Amino acid sequence: DGKHLVTGESGHQPAVRVWDVEETTQVSEFHGHKFGINCVAFHPNLKYVVSIGTQHDMAVNVWNWRANVKVASNKVATKVTGLAFSEDGSTFVTSGNRHVKFWYLDSKSKVIETVPLMGRSGILGDQRNNCFSGIVMGKGRNSHKTYSITQSGLLCEFNEKRLLDKWVELRTNKAQCICASEDRLFIGCADGIIRVFSPDTLHYMLTLPKPHYLGVDVA
Repeated sequence: DGKHLVTGESGHQPAVRVWDVEETTQVSEFHGHKFGINCVAFHPNLKYVVSIGTQHDMAVNVWNWRANVKVASNKVATKVTGLAFSEDGSTFVTSGNRHVKFWYLDSKSKVIETVPLMGRSGILGDQRNNCFSGIVMGKGRNSHKTYSITQSGLLCEFNEKRLLDKWVELRTNKAQCICASEDRLFIGCADGIIRVFSPDTLHYMLTLPKPHYLGVDVA
């Protein structure tokens, strides 16, 4: 909603913190990780925050941050670098080294104590040894799809059955990040390159021009 920001820490007694952006004040604080936090994200309805610990911490936690309650938790056994929610908020997905996993939330139940978070691994097939460096779930007509990038330079698509059934070359030696609209996938690549693909077909569309260097007088 533009009013709140969530951050995760590393180091001694790492905390998940929620901030009021306009007031620049902290409104919530949670200590459910021991060794650091790699990823944090708001649920689409802003009721929950998800936090993923480092590979040494291994915890996946779901917080009702307004009620100050950890509603669900589980473990991961690898380094997680990507976290994304489905459009309807029923699912979130994590990605990392040889890892893509789909997690399922029961947002209707009134939890008064932490319950096990249910998750199922993506079916990686020929790409099972890759590092999945970023992930996003589809929008609109593609909401049943999930898209991930690999450090080796692939754009991958998972279907509604969690199967990695399509992939294309990004023609870069490293893919860094990905975001999606209903009609476009934007992938940040090495050397400041941004490539745009179709979420319907995974067809290449265009490469965005690089901006001018800071301080350049474009006139």
